[in-house]
Amino acid sequence: MQYLKDLFLNIRVRDIFDILIVAMAFYKLFMLIRETRAEQLIKGIFILFALTKVSEWLELYTLNFILDTAMTVGVIAILIVFQPELRRALEYIGRSRFFTRSFLEIKSESLKEVFDEIVDAVASLSRQKIGALIVIERETGLNEVAETGTMIQGKVSSDLLINIFIPNTPLHDGAVIIKDDTIKAAACFLPLTDNASLSKDLGTRHRAALGISERSDCLAIVVSEETGSISIAENGSLARYLDTKTLKQILMDMYKPKDQQPSFLMKWRNKDGQREEK
Repeated sequence: MQYLKDLFLNIRVRDIFDILIVAMAFYKLFMLIRETRAEQLIKGIFILFALTKVSEWLELYTLNFILDTAMTVGVIAILIVFQPELRRALEYIGRSRFFTRSFLEIKSESLKEVFDEIVDAVASLSRQKIGALIVIERETGLNEVAETGTMIQGKVSSDLLINIFIPNTPLHDGAVIIKDDTIKAAACFLPLTDNASLSKDLGTRHRAALGISERSDCLAIVVSEETGSISIAENGSLARYLDTKTLKQILMDMYKPKDQQPSFLMKWRNKDGQREEK
């Protein structure tokens, strides 16, 4: 008891500040890896660490040597295995408002015009049950994705978007990348999500939309070829069965500062078959 009393008496304000910073860092790290492959891998590492200590206490020398060696080279293995998660974390830091400019630096009138054109195109494609995948680039660059398709560099318009996705045309099979008010590229290949817990009725477009949203801060819009339903993927979350009014509202509000985003947006940010973001 005396030791604990002395410990608390010797705590300085800077020590409390230091602890809070570390706690916040661990919390942010946990939020980044929650319900991803990294969460399960970290659990495996803790189990290996526990087994290493147990084998040491029980003097199981051969097992302890193997486990200890595995833990020693584990740092390199972590860098390799966690590469997507580490990249995501660094991009998250890089997207800090201290280092980047907001998409809203485009004039609000231009922003509204761009979204009007996108919503009109999505509404038409949905009525005709024409499959589509539109990715709106935000602060994380998608040049490497755009290079997998055909460069367009044309002004965003509903007519152009509709014509791109018309079946049996050269550019219909793939994703469109939009940067600011420009259609950067079409027929682009996107990485598929690795999430194995998704609903079985989600097709390749939805999985591609989730995949690219897990690797960047983009917003991906999907029109289902089978049902004509409209979905949005953002930050690994999927919102399905949206109407055009809600779609436009989400598009406009996504680019507002976080503290100005209306709470109704959160109810749409549901991972199909996964957790609901509160």
